[in-house]
Amino acid sequence: MMIALIGLPGGGKSTVGRQLAKRLNARFVDSDAVLEERIGMPIRSYFEQHGEAAFRDEEEAVIDVLTASDADKALVIATGGGAVLRERNREHLKSRCTVIYLRSSPDELYRRLRHDTQRPLLQVADPMAKLRELYDQRHPLYEQTAHYVVDTGRPSVGSLVNMIIMQLEMAGLIPPSSNPADAPARRTD
Repeated sequence: MMIALIGLPGGGKSTVGRQLAKRLNARFVDSDAVLEERIGMPIRSYFEQHGEAAFRDEEEAVIDVLTASDADKALVIATGGGAVLRERNREHLKSRCTVIYLRSSPDELYRRLRHDTQRPLLQVADPMAKLRELYDQRHPLYEQTAHYVVDTGRPSVGSLVNMIIMQLEMAGLIPPSSNPADAPARRTD
């Protein structure tokens, strides 16, 4: 099983992805980390030196390789926030993976990211306006690509992972949890 997490920058894809992979006994891969290894420099530097179009070309190659991985191995992929901008990425993600959109509002993302200096698209005079613009541009693409949507709101990482596990169980993609502590509360009356 291959699961891909999509969503805006700062939506928790890497953090949730690591915990989800641990719970599913799967390998975790952050596509941005693979991309940085491929280009030999931080994404921000690459962006500055080569521009967004060249970056998106590299990102598309990474998404293609990651989603074409051995289907027999359990894998959780955290994608970059803009991975859905390319139609080919959306097609590969949707057809090769179970895609979960971690939906976050621009306001909550701003609270999380206001001091972040590593995300190239947010190094602007008005990061809140940029987050709103990114949301307006990308939200329809995330929804088009996703098989499931999980609102991040204010739940803990553990709660988000539990919500994803429950979605996967209800869809029959993974067997029901055998750990009673992981199972949702059930009514007994």
